[in-house]
Amino acid sequence: MTRPITLPFYAKLAFILVTLICFAFIFCTGKNIITPVLLAFLFAVLLLPIFSFFNEKLKLPRHLAAIVCLIIFLSFIVGILIFISYQVTYMANDFETIKKNANAFIIEIHKFIRENFQVSIGDQKKYLDSVTQDSVKTGQAKLGSFIISVSDVLFDSMIIVVYTFLFLIYKEHFKLFLAKLIKRENHSVLMDILSQIKVSINNYIVSLIIEMIVVSVLTSLGLWIIGIKYFILLGLITGILNLIPYIGITIAGIITILASLTGSGETSVILGILIVNIIVQFIDNNLLVPLIINSKVEINAFVSIMGIIVGGAAAGISGMFLAIPLLAILKIIFDRIESLAPWGYLMGNHVPRKFTWRKRKVATEN
Repeated sequence: MTRPITLPFYAKLAFILVTLICFAFIFCTGKNIITPVLLAFLFAVLLLPIFSFFNEKLKLPRHLAAIVCLIIFLSFIVGILIFISYQVTYMANDFETIKKNANAFIIEIHKFIRENFQVSIGDQKKYLDSVTQDSVKTGQAKLGSFIISVSDVLFDSMIIVVYTFLFLIYKEHFKLFLAKLIKRENHSVLMDILSQIKVSINNYIVSLIIEMIVVSVLTSLGLWIIGIKYFILLGLITGILNLIPYIGITIAGIITILASLTGSGETSVILGILIVNIIVQFIDNNLLVPLIINSKVEINAFVSIMGIIVGGAAAGISGMFLAIPLLAILKIIFDRIESLAPWGYLMGNHVPRKFTWRKRKVATEN
């Protein structure tokens, strides 16, 4: 029987760093291929209970059960998009009102700058004209890249649906592949890891949906109180964009401010919108995220923020969305492998008592 090789700490650390660098290089190089696969994997795990119901309970063939699951999933998404597009079309009828109130709001800003910073309105308009001309030139240059980006999004959406379908029908095939990679005595650990990954991802995505609904309701209620016309639509958009860390709520605030111009361009209304967004974000960050999100994935805030930043730098918005579930999967794997358990503990949100170092007793010779 061969004895396991024991390496010093610095050698283990070097292997870990090299492995992380290799994974990061592979992901950054092939992010356009890997990101749709990971998104499809998350959606497939979310749809597994529905797939099992149709396949095992109702005895539908595997392919038919997967198709039904995708139809339900896509119908839900398309329904939300149709509602939003209908409301946006209805709001477009108020374009002239928006334009009028926007001009009034801009005039108020010009007056505020003139009174407080002693910059004449003429100088302000000259500066805005120069910026506008540069923006038009830049926009014309980027129009082609924007069209290419839209086509890429449509292609990625179609390929994600295909990948999700394949993940569902080849679920057992992938499990058997993983079982063949490891020794038979470790199969129980593998099954425990897979079951925990399924539970963790399901809990995380369901928690995101609950958070989206709560944020949408709170935002809609706040906008209704201050008298915003399209409060339901804007609340729903805020809830959806809130799923994008950091930048989502900023985009939602800008959209809400623009939509508020359908009523009036008063500064007090815009100030009320900002107050509503701040209050909702305070509730979200201090109540919803700790109680709903962090309690499900069990990852501390430091690792979460670092993961979101790294994911955004590597793969944009998709990387930011994938960061938390991927970290949760890594933590599940680390917790169940003895040599990697310290890294799983580092990622966790446990708050230990004060740690005291134990001194080693040194034996003295008489």
